[in-house]
Parts: sequence; structure tokens; C-alpha cells
Amino acid sequence: MENRKIIEIGEILEKANTGLDAIKRAPIVEYDSGIKCLRIQDVSQSKKFEDWGFTEVSENNFGKFQLKKGDIIVARTGATIGVNRFINEDINAVFNNGLIKLKVNENKCLPKYLFYNLQSYNYWGYIDGISGGTSTQPNMQINALLKYEIQLPPLPEQKAIASVLSSLDDKIDLLHQQNQTLEALAETLFRQWFIEEAKEDWEDCTIEDLCIKINSGGTPSTKIDSYYNGNINWYSTKELNDNFLFSSNSKITQEGLDNSSAKIFPAGTVVIAIYAAPTVGRLGILTEDSAFNQAACGLVANDKICSKEFLYLYLKNQRVELNLMASGSAQQNLNVGKIKSYPCFVPDSITMEKFKFQVIPLFSKVLDNSKQIQTLTQIRDTLLSKLMSGEVRVKM
Repeated sequence: MENRKIIEIGEILEKANTGLDAIKRAPIVEYDSGIKCLRIQDVSQSKKFEDWGFTEVSENNFGKFQLKKGDIIVARTGATIGVNRFINEDINAVFNNGLIKLKVNENKCLPKYLFYNLQSYNYWGYIDGISGGTSTQPNMQINALLKYEIQLPPLPEQKAIASVLSSLDDKIDLLHQQNQTLEALAETLFRQWFIEEAKEDWEDCTIEDLCIKINSGGTPSTKIDSYYNGNINWYSTKELNDNFLFSSNSKITQEGLDNSSAKIFPAGTVVIAIYAAPTVGRLGILTEDSAFNQAACGLVANDKICSKEFLYLYLKNQRVELNLMASGSAQQNLNVGKIKSYPCFVPDSITMEKFKFQVIPLFSKVLDNSKQIQTLTQIRDTLLSKLMSGEVRVKM
């Protein structure tokens, strides 16, 4: 393509190396050492810097492995091979040996341009092809990653492409931040109304008393192709992240629904993960009629008594206790009976109505923001692939 070269990414790097071993050279410590360590789970779960663990490293190793502006970090082992993160500024942190750091030669390529190439569909197809190792611990060799080919336009075009995609990412990040603020406010209101200012005359009850339906989900047989690739949302617990649920990674057919223990739950259902640590207690709220697997339980609130917002916030507030109650030798789990019999309370109707008046608008705004995030993410992903392939060009 005119003005574009096809190159292996190894050609535009100053350096590519793995990090410090997590046992001897960068162990996680329980105290504030002033230096943090980036690990695979921090990258795959998009954890904030403040949530990374502290570590103790020598001055020499800190100098060699410090994370600096423009670095691209890529996971090389485990189930999240290829997941990557861009470092926006110099930080007091190193990275461990489950990760690869790519240092770009900025005379040849802008770091942000390479980073966006590592978000494309082509990249993920390539990663699938080079992932090796055992079934329990796949891994990726650095040399294989460095052979990934991209189109390299002139630096001004790289800058224009990165600017377009960054502007979309900035809007998405702002909406995420707004949602975090709104969710924190809702949780604060819940604690204030129902914990700090709880009334002794409120009636004790169970979760079942607050719902018109509580059931686990089910999984259609994976051996029958006609049960899948339909138009019915079917969620796994991996998709529960204290979020609104819009579109599942898997969809089932009516035939699959009719021939399994899967069930349709209405929009507004609160879904809770009940199987396998560490997902036990994670929540979601359906935005349309959907189904989910047997590792989750759906709770439909009785609107005459409470609301989905109250139910959601109560379960989230009880997460530690629910995890402690989970049982099972191989996998921690809660059964539906334990969810139904879990203790709760019924506030007086005036208090509940006042609470709903304050909290429902917060959830509605989070839902609106989440819809915008979904739309902007789809636009970004579609545009990203077209920009990287040259199908769409930007004006400079």
C-alpha cells in the first residue's frame, strides 16, 4: 500500500525483555515499600496502579526494570496471553517475568500506534496461532511475538491514527470514571440508610421473601451444534463484573433452551455468581430477557417490597460473608437454597420509597453511560481495524 511498509514489530523495537522473577528479585510484600510490581492479573484485570502489590527490589533491578512512559507490557503466560497495557508515564514500579516489555524506537514508530496494533483482530488471531505450552499453562515466546507483522505508515500518519483512537478511548475512560463515582455514591447511600441508620423495628426476613423468583441457570449440551449461535443471550460467570449485562459472549437457540435446564429471566434480574472462587458473589443486572449457566443464580425482586437496586446493593455489601459461607472441597460454591435462606430485612415502605427516589436515578445514569461505552467501544474496535489495514485513511 502507498506509503506503508509491512514490517515485523521486532524491527521497530529498541528492546524486548521479560521482567523480574516473582520469588527472589521482585517478591510481593505486605507493606508500603514505595515500589510496586505489575503482574499478569493486574494487566488482565485492568487494575489501577494503586491496586498493584508492593515489592522489594534492588536499586540495580529497579533501574533496569522500571516502567516508563511509552512502554508496552504484554502477558506471555497463562490464559490471558497477549493481553497488553500501555504505560502513560514514568512510575515507581517494575514488572515480573510473566510479562514482556516492548520498548519502541520512536524514530521509527510511535508507541501508541504499535499499542493500537496490538488491540486488533489480526493481532489476536496471531496470538492464538503462536500460543503453546501445556493445556494448563500456555505460554508465548518473545521471538514469536516479535515476528508479528504490521503496516507501518509515515510517522505523521501514525500520529493522526493514534490521536483518533485515543480521543475515543478518553471518552470511554471518562464514562467509566463517572460510573465508578455514581456506583460509589449509591453504595454510600445504601450503607447510610440501611446500616448506619438501620431501625430496630424493621422486619427480619430472607432473600427469598424479597423476590418473586430465584433460580440457577443451566447449560445446553455443547455436543449439539443446533443449541448454540442463536439469538438468546446466555451468560457465563466470567461476564459478571458488577455490571449491566447487554450482550453475552455466547448465544443459544430456543431449541437449546427447551432441551436444557437453562431458563429465561426478565430484564432487571440481578444475577449472582455462586460457583468457583474467586467469582463467587460477583453480580450483574440483565438489560433484556436472557439466560445464564448453572454457576449463576438469578433473583427477580418483588417491586412491592424492594427493588433490584436494593437487592443488588445488599448482595454486594454482603459479598465477604457470602464467600465465607461458600462450601465445597474442589470448588467453592453456594447453592440456591443458601441464597434463598440468606438473612435480610424489610425496611418500612416510606424509607424504601425515599431510598429508591435517590438511588434509581443513579443506576439509570450508570446504565446510560454503559450503553454509550458499549457503542463507543464498538466504534473504536471497528475503526481500529480499518485504520490499521489502511482501508480507512486519516487526514493530516
